[in-house]
Amino acid sequence: MGRKRVAVIGAGVCGLSSIKCCLDEGLEPTCFERSGDIGGLWRFEENPEEGRASIYRSVIINTSKEMMCFSDFPIPDDFPNYMHHSKIMKYFRMYANHFDLLKYIRFKTIVVSVTKRPDFSTTGQWDIVTETAGKQESAVFDGVMVCTGHHTNAHLPLDSFPGIEKFKGRYFHSRDYKKPQEFSGKRVIVIGIGNSGTDLAVELSHTADQVFLSTRRGAWILGRIGEEGYPMDTIYITRYLEFLKRIVPLCLLNYFAEKKLNAKFNHAIYGLQPNSLHGVILQHPTFNDDLPNRIISGKVLVKPNIREFTETSAIFEDGTREEDIDVVVFATGYSFSFPFLGDCAKVIKNQVSLYKFVFPPQLEKPTLAFIGLIQPLGAIMPIAELQGRWATRVFKGLNGLPSASNMMADIAQKREEMAKRYVKSQRYTIQMDYIPYMDEVACLAGVKPKLLSLFLMDPKLAVEVFFGPCTSYQYRLRRPGKWDGARKAILTQRERIIKPLKTRVLDDYTGALVPYYLQIFLIVALLTVTFLLLTFLCNQLCISFS
Repeated sequence: MGRKRVAVIGAGVCGLSSIKCCLDEGLEPTCFERSGDIGGLWRFEENPEEGRASIYRSVIINTSKEMMCFSDFPIPDDFPNYMHHSKIMKYFRMYANHFDLLKYIRFKTIVVSVTKRPDFSTTGQWDIVTETAGKQESAVFDGVMVCTGHHTNAHLPLDSFPGIEKFKGRYFHSRDYKKPQEFSGKRVIVIGIGNSGTDLAVELSHTADQVFLSTRRGAWILGRIGEEGYPMDTIYITRYLEFLKRIVPLCLLNYFAEKKLNAKFNHAIYGLQPNSLHGVILQHPTFNDDLPNRIISGKVLVKPNIREFTETSAIFEDGTREEDIDVVVFATGYSFSFPFLGDCAKVIKNQVSLYKFVFPPQLEKPTLAFIGLIQPLGAIMPIAELQGRWATRVFKGLNGLPSASNMMADIAQKREEMAKRYVKSQRYTIQMDYIPYMDEVACLAGVKPKLLSLFLMDPKLAVEVFFGPCTSYQYRLRRPGKWDGARKAILTQRERIIKPLKTRVLDDYTGALVPYYLQIFLIVALLTVTFLLLTFLCNQLCISFS
C-alpha cells in the first residue's frame, strides 16, 4: 500500500507548516494555492486579490520573532524582533527552501469542491475537484487540511450604519487600504478599534487633516515593548505567569493588569477604556505603540459609535456631529466560510463546530482537519504547526479521537467558557488562550514538555522553560518530532532577542551568575511566598469587590 495522500488547501503560513508536517509523518502532500506565490496573508500586493487576505504596505507584525517562528527553524538572529511583512516573507521563503516544500505546491489552482467518496465511512477518502487555467480535474485524497485562514472575507456591516447609502464621500473596508498618501488633507473616520483600525488611524493621521477613531466599546491598548525593552509577548507569555493565572481570581488579575496599563496612560482620560464588563482579561487586547501619542497631539480624536450618516457628516451616539467627512474606513473585521466543503463544515455566525478547533466531530472518519482557524492571545504560527503535527498523526492512525458525543461536549464547554469571559461578538467565536491551548494539543500529540523531569534531569533548561518565554521549541524537546537543536534554541533565545538591537555596542556588565541549583531553591521559595501573598490579597480584594 502506498503512502496516504493529503490535500493541503492554501500555501500561507498554515499551509507551509502543514506540508512539512505531512512529510515528517511520511504522508504525501499536494498543496493547492489559488494565487501564484506562497505567504497568504503576509504577502503584500498592490491590489487585493479575490479569495486571499490583503495587507497594507506598512504592516508590522504584533508578535515577536522568537514567539512566532516554527519550532525547528529559528528566525535568523539579526532579524528585528517585530518584523515588517517583507521580512516575514523572507523567513517563509527560507523555511520553504530549507525543507524543500515548493515542489509540493500547485499554484494558480482553485479548489472547486471537496466531497466524501461513496465509501467514505470505511475509507475516509475525499474527491477533490480543482481548476487550473480554466481546466478542471478530479483526484482522490486520504486526508484534507484546510489552511485558508480567517482574514479573507471582509465583514462590512452597512446595515448597522443608517444613512451610509446617501453619504457622498468614499467608504471602504480596511482590506482595501494600501497607503496613506492618497488621503492627504482629508477628514477621515476609522470605524473599529482592533489592530487594523488603530494602525490605520495612526498612519492616516500623518497625512490626513483629521482622523476620528470610532469605537463601540473601547479597548485596552498594549505596546510591543515591555519591561527593559524586551518584546511584550516574551515577558508575559510564560509558564510561570500561566501558573499564577490558575491560582489568582479573575477579578484580581483584571485589577492589576488594568492598573499597570493605566499607569502608562489613563485609558479613561484618553476615551479608550471599556466599561467594567470588558476588563483587560475579558477582551482581545489591541497592540499599538503610537496611538496614545497621536491622541495627545490631537491628530486622532476618539469618538463613540456612529448613530447615522448624512451626505457629508457623521452623527455619533453621544449627539456630537462631525462635518465635512471625506472618507470612512470600516475596520470591522472578517467573516469566514468554506463553500468548497458543502455541508461538511457549516459556518453559522462565524462559528463552526470543531474539536480543539481542528476536527469536525460528526465525520465517520477523522480525515478532515482545519489548521489555523483560531484567534489566539499569541502567535498563530506555532499553533498552526502544532495542529498540523497532531492532525497528521491522527490521519496515520497513530493518535485517536474521542467519541463524537465527547467531542461535542468539549466544544460546548469551550463555547460556554468563552461566552462567560468575552462579550458576544463575531470577533470572539474562535478565541483561545495561548499556552493552555498549545499544551492541550501537545498533550494529544504526545509532545508536551515534562517539567518535573526537566527540573530533575536538566535544571538549567527547566528554569528557562518555566520562567522564560513559552517558545515553540519547547514542543520539540521529546518524541515524536523531537528536534536535536531545541535545547540550544531555548537556552539562546534571549541572545537572539538582543542581537538585532546591539547596533551600537556598549561594554556589558556581567555580574556573578547564581548557580542553577541555588536558582531552583530560590524559585521554590518565590513560588511559596507568591502563593501565600496572593491568597491574602485575593481574600482582601475580592471581599471589597463583592
